[in-house]
Amino acid sequence: MDKEIELNVCGLEPPEPMERVLDAISQMSPGQRLRMVIDREPRPLYRILDNNGFAHETHSRPDYLYEILIWHKV
Repeated sequence: MDKEIELNVCGLEPPEPMERVLDAISQMSPGQRLRMVIDREPRPLYRILDNNGFAHETHSRPDYLYEILIWHKV
């Protein structure tokens, strides 16, 4: 099992990025993390993560992309 899953959803039209990240986190095992790269900040995703037992960290990158790290809350 990989400790970190990479998911690049740049260039996809809504709601596909949300659908892909929700599908990916539904398959995550405890201890795994998801690193998502997207071309806009996915603000609606944060509440979904918070309400479903996931923690997250968002970083804006110099290339104007956002990198979101998602993991199960302990």
